[in-house]
Amino acid sequence: MVDRIRQLDDVLINQIAAGEVIERPASLVKELVENSLDAAARSIHVEVQTGGVKRIGVRDDGHGMSRNDLVMALRRHATSKIGNVDDLFRVASLGFRGEALPSIAAVARLEIRSRIDGDVGYRVRTEGGGEIEGPTPVAHERGTTVVMEDLFYNTPARRKFLRAESTEFRHVQDVVKRTALANFGTGFELIHNGRPALQLPKADDETQRRARLARIFGRDFVSQCVAVDAEAPALRLTGWIGRPTFSRVQRDLQFFFVNGRPIRDKFVAHAVRRAYQDVMMHGRHPAFTLYLEMDAAAVDVNVHPAKSEVRFRDGAAVHDFVFRSLRHAVSASAGERAAEPRLAEVAVRPGTGGADEYAPRAQRPLSLPVREQRGDWQTLHASAARFADEERAAHAREAGAPPPLGHAKAQLKGVYILAENAQGLIVVDMHAAHERLVYENLKTQLASSGVVSQPMLVPFSLSLSESEAELAESNAELFRALGFEIDRAGPESVVVRAVPELLRDADLPGLVRDVLSDLAKFGHSSRVQETINELLGTVACHHSVRANRRLTLEEMDAVLRQMEVTERSGQCNHGRPTWCQIGMEELDSWFKRGR
Repeated sequence: MVDRIRQLDDVLINQIAAGEVIERPASLVKELVENSLDAAARSIHVEVQTGGVKRIGVRDDGHGMSRNDLVMALRRHATSKIGNVDDLFRVASLGFRGEALPSIAAVARLEIRSRIDGDVGYRVRTEGGGEIEGPTPVAHERGTTVVMEDLFYNTPARRKFLRAESTEFRHVQDVVKRTALANFGTGFELIHNGRPALQLPKADDETQRRARLARIFGRDFVSQCVAVDAEAPALRLTGWIGRPTFSRVQRDLQFFFVNGRPIRDKFVAHAVRRAYQDVMMHGRHPAFTLYLEMDAAAVDVNVHPAKSEVRFRDGAAVHDFVFRSLRHAVSASAGERAAEPRLAEVAVRPGTGGADEYAPRAQRPLSLPVREQRGDWQTLHASAARFADEERAAHAREAGAPPPLGHAKAQLKGVYILAENAQGLIVVDMHAAHERLVYENLKTQLASSGVVSQPMLVPFSLSLSESEAELAESNAELFRALGFEIDRAGPESVVVRAVPELLRDADLPGLVRDVLSDLAKFGHSSRVQETINELLGTVACHHSVRANRRLTLEEMDAVLRQMEVTERSGQCNHGRPTWCQIGMEELDSWFKRGR
């Protein structure tokens, strides 16, 4: 009889581990830089050649390693960061598995030089997971230098999967940028092929932190971002989010850190999407860098070899906290705070002339007669004129204190409201602004009256999996609050007897399945509310004033006053900006006044 099961040798074990930890040069840089941060480094120098394939060197000024530590660091599962099972459930360091250095050594040529205070420096070398040379004395400053050469030289099959030099270096650069975002107190320098690629000095105050943000995100983000600082029991969220007017085609400027560790998480991603609902244009994505601080025992970081994913003990609570915090920040950024008159700022430049340049391009006159438009306006804003008169009189009594969005002066081409405030000129997209006002008004009315349920004349059955049917049965009260009446009809089916009146023409079977999918994944669902909001958005769009609708100064002032007290009034519900501020300095520069 031939035995089939055998013990793998240490070199092969380390190479297998390397396949989990080291995907490309950027993975190696991540592991080494995290070790430097765990060593309390205040300065980290990264130097790579040919995208990191030929050579990677990471030097830090951390606390260093002793002679014996250097040898132990190259052994599998040898670490200074955990000592018992309890430590494993309260991981406070970035690296803790003890696999990074031996895995690197198994697929490259590795040299480590290090010195601690009060001792000489030492050096060890190894390649391909072979014997360790040293430690031997060497001149070195306090801290550690790790040099890797010829990545995957002994595993050519792995090397074939590496990309072009520019691609690999871009990944390395992304790692350094992402790490720098989470460690403002540490300076970073990145050198590629002997040339400086990134220099990020230590950022110990707000001005320096914003300068680092500008280097990574760009100056436009810094000028259009909003600071976030929210707390709840055992949770704190800080960072910066881009205003809805600063959006991206891709999710390339989205960073989320948990206790300093960059992570990806479905609960967080879903919370961010919900927070930007109604203010982000379709197909666009927000930019942000956010930092969640929580008890280390409440999050498991040991669920992914690269430690890029975590598992929260209470994912629903984290989701709700992140959503509420960001929703509040997004609302504040969208212009409903009367004390912030420049929140919806966009670039404006003088034109070159020509009537066509100012013609409305994206709006269509409403098909209703003017009389019906005026009737819609009066129905939705019964006290608009009276409200505007009272506000105008009140502000007239306050010498030199115009409201944030100023007072209306004129209407341009039947499309824009021109108003004057303390800073200069306000330009409002009449339709976009009114659409947001009507939309929020409809949502408020619906919230006060509740979702009306309509019994089905002929109830319909829905085939589900057994787990979905059980989920529907156990959440019957939740469905009832959403306007549905659902009963269990069999092991793998339910019967729907009532639906929300507003959604009677929607894809109801698909909507029920989507709600169940959300309940299974996140523990709650906002699908019904989102679908209702889409319907309300359509209603608001059709009941808002359109191009070429002439408004009186009182009606225009009513729009401005309501914008100042309406949530997310800086964008319409399609994500377009509703207004912009043109300051006096900018106007003066156009006409070269004061020169």
